[in-house]
Amino acid sequence: MKKSLESFYTIVCQRFGDKLLASRFSINQITLDIDSENLIEVCTALRDEEQFSFAQLSDLCGVDYTDFGKADWQTQDTTSTGFSRGVSEGVYDRADGNMPSRFAVVYHLLSIKYNRRLRLRCFMQSDPAQLSSVVDIWASANWYEREAFDLFGIMFTGHPDLRRLLTDYGFIGHPFRKDFPLEGNVEVRYDPDKKRVVYQPVTIKNRVLVPKVIRHVSRHDDDEKHEA
Repeated sequence: MKKSLESFYTIVCQRFGDKLLASRFSINQITLDIDSENLIEVCTALRDEEQFSFAQLSDLCGVDYTDFGKADWQTQDTTSTGFSRGVSEGVYDRADGNMPSRFAVVYHLLSIKYNRRLRLRCFMQSDPAQLSSVVDIWASANWYEREAFDLFGIMFTGHPDLRRLLTDYGFIGHPFRKDFPLEGNVEVRYDPDKKRVVYQPVTIKNRVLVPKVIRHVSRHDDDEKHEA
C-alpha cells in the first residue's frame, strides 16, 4: 500500500510540478499546496484525468494561520501525545510557522475507483480572502463552502447561493477567525417584558487560564504517597 502511494505521489508531482507551492508525503497522506489562480485547473484535472479520477470531495474547510507556529509556553516533547502542558512562559516560534498567506482552504478528495485519498491546500493572497468555487466540479462543495464563508469569511466567487449556514441571521463577524473574541461580541436572551429574544452586549468576562506546574511528581514520589 505504501509503495503504491509513493508511486502515485511521484506521478502527481510530475503532473502538477510547475503549479505546486509545496508537496509532501507523510504517514500515508499526500498533500499538495497550490496558489488560488491554479485551483480550478488542478481540481478539474484531478477529477477528469483517468490516472487520478478523484470523483468525490469528501470535505472542505477553511484555515486561519494567524500566529501559526507561535505559542505562549514552550512545551515538552510529550505534549504532542497529549501528556503535559506548557510550563515555561515566553513566546516562541516554530521553525515551520511561516505560511504563504493568512487564509487557506483545504480539500479532501477521494478516488473511489483507485481507493486513494488526496489533500489539497490552496492559499489566498487576496484581501478579503477570495477563491473560486468548485461547486461545478464537485456538487458536495456547496454547503462546505457556505460553512467556510460563515465561519472564516472566505468568499467563493461563482457559488450559486453563498450565505451563512450555521450562525444566526444577524450574526456579525466570523467566529473561527483567530482575531474573533472567545466570548463573542453579543449574547441573546429572552426578555419577559418584551416577550421576545433580544440581543445585548456580551456580559461574560474573558479569562486566560495559565497552565502551571508547581513541581514535577516522579513515580517514586507517587509510590511513597500510596505507602503512607
